[in-house]
Amino acid sequence: MVTSGGRVRELFVHPVKGLSAQPLAQVALRPGEGIPHDRVFALARPDGRYHAGTREGLPKQEFFALVSDHRLSGVDARFDAGTEVLVARVAGHEVLKADLGTDEGVGEAMRFFARLLDLPAGMVPVLAREPGRRFTDATAAGDRPMNWISMINLSSVRDLESRTGATVDPKRFRANVLVDGLPAWSEVDLIGEEFGLDGVRVRAVRQTRRCAATEVGPGTGRRDLPVVSLLQRTYGHQFMGIYLEVLTAGVVRTGGEVVV
Repeated sequence: MVTSGGRVRELFVHPVKGLSAQPLAQVALRPGEGIPHDRVFALARPDGRYHAGTREGLPKQEFFALVSDHRLSGVDARFDAGTEVLVARVAGHEVLKADLGTDEGVGEAMRFFARLLDLPAGMVPVLAREPGRRFTDATAAGDRPMNWISMINLSSVRDLESRTGATVDPKRFRANVLVDGLPAWSEVDLIGEEFGLDGVRVRAVRQTRRCAATEVGPGTGRRDLPVVSLLQRTYGHQFMGIYLEVLTAGVVRTGGEVVV
């Protein structure tokens, strides 16, 4: 039986790992590939394992990210893939405009993030960028997981809210796709199954285990909610959301139907 499972409510891309999400009205997907421009940059630790030309997946600990560096969430960042210009605002004020396609722009951006992160004198992040690669958390599991996209069922988030009394912004989970209209936690039953995402065929491949990055409030620069502990106490696990593998080409739009 084919039934409607709900709607795509929001779409997001995160060009720089750890920085703010950028909303999308629609996104063109291709088989075996992730959201275009998603996590194509990362702020690598200068004393870590990343170096230019690295082709292996590295764990999140090798980068400055929300799991350890909550100040990053206080920056409203926008990256223009056409011009490669990164604009950062804090409290509504523009504090950075840098062309990441030039050495000068990269240097300017890295010095800004060094100040933001309060790094020791002389220490600046390294801009990680490798053609054809993404710095998603799943990358450490291999090249195929690197291109999975992440989905959150808003009903599951509301269930967590109702059981705990907490207000949980779905953007804490930094997903690419937010869907509504599915029963709470029904996404777990989709693991291993194929379904339609606004006409694009996808396969649910794995639940998403959550980490301390979800404790950071979007746009606040503060840790303000123990999401991982709430999940563990409420459900006996630390999962929220699932990963999807794209099987067919097509365009996914906000408002598009989810069919299972």
